[in-house]
Amino acid sequence: MADNIIEVKNLSFDYETEEGDKYRAIDGLSLEVKKGEFVVIIGHNGSGKSTLSKNLNAILVPTEGDILVNGMNTKDEDKLWDIRQTAGMVFQNPDNQIVATIVEEDVAFGPENLGIEPAEIRKRVEESLKSVGIYEFKDRQPHLLSGGQKQRVAIAGIIAMKPNCIIFDEATAMLDPSGRKEVMKTIKKLNREDNITTIHITHFMEEAVDADRVIVMEKGKKVLEGTPREVFKEIEMLKNIGLDVPYMTELSYMLNKEGIKIKDDILTVDEMVEELCQLQ
Repeated sequence: MADNIIEVKNLSFDYETEEGDKYRAIDGLSLEVKKGEFVVIIGHNGSGKSTLSKNLNAILVPTEGDILVNGMNTKDEDKLWDIRQTAGMVFQNPDNQIVATIVEEDVAFGPENLGIEPAEIRKRVEESLKSVGIYEFKDRQPHLLSGGQKQRVAIAGIIAMKPNCIIFDEATAMLDPSGRKEVMKTIKKLNREDNITTIHITHFMEEAVDADRVIVMEKGKKVLEGTPREVFKEIEMLKNIGLDVPYMTELSYMLNKEGIKIKDDILTVDEMVEELCQLQ
């Protein structure tokens, strides 16, 4: 379909061990992501979510099935550069993604490799640093920045290449709570204001609350999919596969168990306050 930027069709992916054994990390997965959508993929370690992200960006290629990025098949080697320009990737560790010794040079690295005119590169570097809120650090050395600031430099480097879609592969995993907050704010802004399709892979449930759609993975399969409210209502199922739910959803669940009748799909503190205030 024309309004899908990503289509995953019956994807399976096998890793091969040194002994020659095969291990199936993704098993017959199909999903679609619409242009402009904010999709969060959750699952604990070993669920296949990071393997999926690397397949979406053509770092890995499906063992079976196909992935289309804006109509381009990730198996088509001639399209590799176009695919990665369409769907940029931000990794877990910003240190692995930062290549230059000055922030603005690092952000310029991607556009330079695309052969873009110097004047346009300068414009893009300025815009992307401003869009992630770290323009004042443009002359700094990245290793002197905090984890959250470094991750925002990595995001700016991807934005400067003007992708239609950004895949965040556990991009907040190594950050402290304030760094996570900074990066999540940036991710949401890019999606809402710049209409960049966003796929955010995480194991922090709170980060899924504002998504358009949440996909839950377990043992290489999609086990649950829907809006955050629909997904987090399935508390028992999520707990059975070792996942938590947002704190407020958990609290509403416990209060209901104790006989205090409130909504069971509460996601945020504000919603909880509103609901409790209505109790007589």
